[in-house]
Amino acid sequence: MAAKKKTIRPKIANLSGKPPGDIKKPDVKTGFPIIGIGASAGGLEAFELFFKEVPADSGMAFILVSHLDPGHASMLAEILQRVTSIPVVEANNQMAVEPNHVYVIPPNRELTIFHGTLQLGVPGLLRGQRMPIDTFLRSLAEDAGEKAIAAIFSGSGTDGTLGLRAVLGAGGVSFVQDPATAKYDSMPASAIQNGLATFVFPVEKMYGEIADYVHTYLVRKIPSPLPPPEGKHQYIKILMILRTKTGHDFSLYKENTIRRRIERRMDMHSIEDPDAYARYLAENPSEVRLLFKELLINVTSFFRDPEAFEVLKTEILPPLLIDKPENYVFRVWVAGCATGEEAYSIAMVLRECMDTARHPLKVQIYSTDINEDAIAVARGGVYPPNIAIDISPERLRRFFIKEETGFRIKKEIREMVVFAVQDVTKDPPFTRLDLISCRNLMIYFEPELQNRLLPVFHYALNPDGVLFISPSESIGRFTDLFAPVNRKWKFYRARQFIPSARTERIFNLPVATGQAGRELAATPVGTNFVELTRGILLQAYAPPSVIIDADGTILYVHGDTGNYLRPAPGQASLNIMEMGRDGLQLGMSKAIHTAIKTKSHAIARGVPVRTNGGVHHVDITVRPLTDPGTAKELLIVSFRDAGPEEAEKSLHRTPPTGKGQSKRVKELEQELTYTRENLQAQMIEIQAANEELKSTNEELQSTNEELQSTNEELETSKEELQSVNEEIVTVNAELQAKIEQLTDIQNDMKNLLDSTNIGTIFLDQRLCVKRFTREAVHVFRLVATDAGRPLADVKSIIVSGDILVDIQEVLDTMVPREKEVQTTDDRWYLARFTPYRTLENVIDGVVITFTDITAIKSMEVEIRRAREVAENIIDTVREPLVVLDPEFKVVSASRSFYSTFQAAPGETIGRSLFELGDRQWNIPQLRELLETVLPERTSFENVEVDHTFPGIGKRKMLLNGRRIESDRGESRLILLAMEDITTRSPEKAPVKKGRGT
Repeated sequence: MAAKKKTIRPKIANLSGKPPGDIKKPDVKTGFPIIGIGASAGGLEAFELFFKEVPADSGMAFILVSHLDPGHASMLAEILQRVTSIPVVEANNQMAVEPNHVYVIPPNRELTIFHGTLQLGVPGLLRGQRMPIDTFLRSLAEDAGEKAIAAIFSGSGTDGTLGLRAVLGAGGVSFVQDPATAKYDSMPASAIQNGLATFVFPVEKMYGEIADYVHTYLVRKIPSPLPPPEGKHQYIKILMILRTKTGHDFSLYKENTIRRRIERRMDMHSIEDPDAYARYLAENPSEVRLLFKELLINVTSFFRDPEAFEVLKTEILPPLLIDKPENYVFRVWVAGCATGEEAYSIAMVLRECMDTARHPLKVQIYSTDINEDAIAVARGGVYPPNIAIDISPERLRRFFIKEETGFRIKKEIREMVVFAVQDVTKDPPFTRLDLISCRNLMIYFEPELQNRLLPVFHYALNPDGVLFISPSESIGRFTDLFAPVNRKWKFYRARQFIPSARTERIFNLPVATGQAGRELAATPVGTNFVELTRGILLQAYAPPSVIIDADGTILYVHGDTGNYLRPAPGQASLNIMEMGRDGLQLGMSKAIHTAIKTKSHAIARGVPVRTNGGVHHVDITVRPLTDPGTAKELLIVSFRDAGPEEAEKSLHRTPPTGKGQSKRVKELEQELTYTRENLQAQMIEIQAANEELKSTNEELQSTNEELQSTNEELETSKEELQSVNEEIVTVNAELQAKIEQLTDIQNDMKNLLDSTNIGTIFLDQRLCVKRFTREAVHVFRLVATDAGRPLADVKSIIVSGDILVDIQEVLDTMVPREKEVQTTDDRWYLARFTPYRTLENVIDGVVITFTDITAIKSMEVEIRRAREVAENIIDTVREPLVVLDPEFKVVSASRSFYSTFQAAPGETIGRSLFELGDRQWNIPQLRELLETVLPERTSFENVEVDHTFPGIGKRKMLLNGRRIESDRGESRLILLAMEDITTRSPEKAPVKKGRGT
């Protein structure tokens, strides 16, 4: 039944006028409600809130299916037993379900229900791919039918969505927790978004609503085994309004289905009178839409009845595909496709068959349904992750694309299917089809509608085309239209019929309905003695006869007419006058015209007939006959050999004698000859007229066939246009998505380039401007209209050289370059020139970037000036002084250092202090001061050191050192001063020896 979305309905006092706890309990003897509840993450809290409101004598059974860790024992039953007085047990295999009990699924088990008994099995799918809620709810829908009740609580993922669809399709009802109150809202939201929530409530109010529903639908309105006297007539106004507003007639749908769906809508509005609901329907167009959705059938799944699809793949399709030419279009019609799973399943099987046989064909699958929302879902081709329970992993990998929200049909399968909105009961069918799939649709139709639909399918199929229906459906009495191919899974092959018979069966089909139809179906098959006796008597005593129409065409032959009729030479004809033997035409023609004129029987006696070289006499009797089916005037012509007396009279009849009589005889003979000639001429004219009429009739038939062919071509063109239109819509959607993607990328690139504050110019291979950023106008006087102009024509404010030469060299050599340039406003830029490479790695121009380095240039000038000042200060110091980096390499030294220690700048700058002058400064005491003292302290002062320098001699020095730190406390430079006190008297110099301070 149609998937439908139901928002939280306003709280309506239950129709019994009593609170839920006082509602009349269901009678266990007539069956009790079984409520299947599914939950996942956050489900424990929802279960506790729900069962706090459930009384001990609710008269219902609750079966809880949750996602449990397969490797650990479940404590769910024990935890729930603390909040409810109802017995909570873990389900066991073959356990009978009883009212006022709660059953919990065990870990690492698959739970189903069959005839009110729980069935446990080992899961067939890997962990993470299992959908236990879907599995149980599907079995509940099959077992309980319209009494099935399902509820979905908090949980992540989409498990339960397909199960709710099965429950609603069986006529059941679904309750979904309000996502706003769920700890995890994915499962409830999925059910609501797919239109599968009949009611949406907070979980703490759920039991009261379920109890209200049970009382309203399953207790107070238990349908009688016999239909009510008024039958469907009490809802005729509702169906008329529905047909007027939607254009769809549900009067020939199954009565129980229609009544149950309408009553559900009535009770949702607290309306008990069908006439009152009809008035409400007429005043509220939105309710018409909701009722229409309620009446639709939308229950399907991928590879429903897998064994049937295996038969389709191995037994049905190979013979249909084997002899088809390469340019053949294999046409399939899936009638009542719902959300498209059936059509896509057939498409996948066809693709597998063609790949196996290595015989690719073009496949066109026309998939139709009257539900526009379902068709929209089918066209999208996106399905929830829980379809994995119906599709093998191999097919999922081959035919689907995994997305965050589920699975998407791949393009190769999607292009095989065309979806359209069509009412199979009234719209023209598709034609020249090789396969029709109409499964689980006709079971919702009355026999009259089924009898109207099956001949249409036969008309739409090619000779030997196959009809595929569900195991619960049949072809009824149309065994002359379809031959069984596989009786178990209901595959039928179309029998061949001549066009006139097929047309008569389609457009003038006698329908057996009501009591007559039931009596016809109930008539036992046995020996019909009346017909058997009648046939023997007719064969023994009835004369040879033929039935002809007013034109003389033979329609039926009884008995042996070889002595009176024989095929005429030339083109074959069934005209009785042309087939009559010599001598028979005159008497037979007279009798036929007399019977037509007088509308009574006529007899021609003793008509001579030449047979096998002899002559015998025949009595011809013609009687009018009316066809009760068509009211067409027919004639039955009977032949009987004349008796001996009549033949003797004819042979020995002689004219009287005498001259007068002889003259009179001659005159009569002349008149008779003249009459015969006139009659013969008239007969020839009549025959010619008949030939002309035949020719005209054939032309009309030919014209009619041409019109039919043209109509089929128009239908085919319409189908092709629909297919093209759908392809255009798909391409348009893809292009729109790409445009949006490109727009986003363009916006990102614009913001990225603008945020870098780097001037960028894109040039093509002719060095013409393609595009530029706003920062580039500070270097080149560019405006928006300069796109397409050569860069050489745009004025630049660069004063340090011509960059066009550099650009051309980059384009020629494909080697990036960079240089610093200065502009007329005293700003400096780092210009980089790089080849422009496309995604295909093709050079298509040059990219120029201008990075503002004015601040860096100013800093370099300041640093250079500071360095000069520092060097001048160092040079003015009288004592030897060196500046070291953190690795003790000499950064700078004073003039006095070079003169005192006889060193040159080229041999000093950049070298380690301990490696200068053949390692003459590798003094252990100095190394300790620099490596140990300075890292711990910032300086040391007046440390006396004695050392002998090659070429200078022994020197006594006072060393002073200081560490210059950065803002972060890191050592940047070390200042080392050396005072030569070799010649100083001891009393003048306060000297400290040791490690320094």
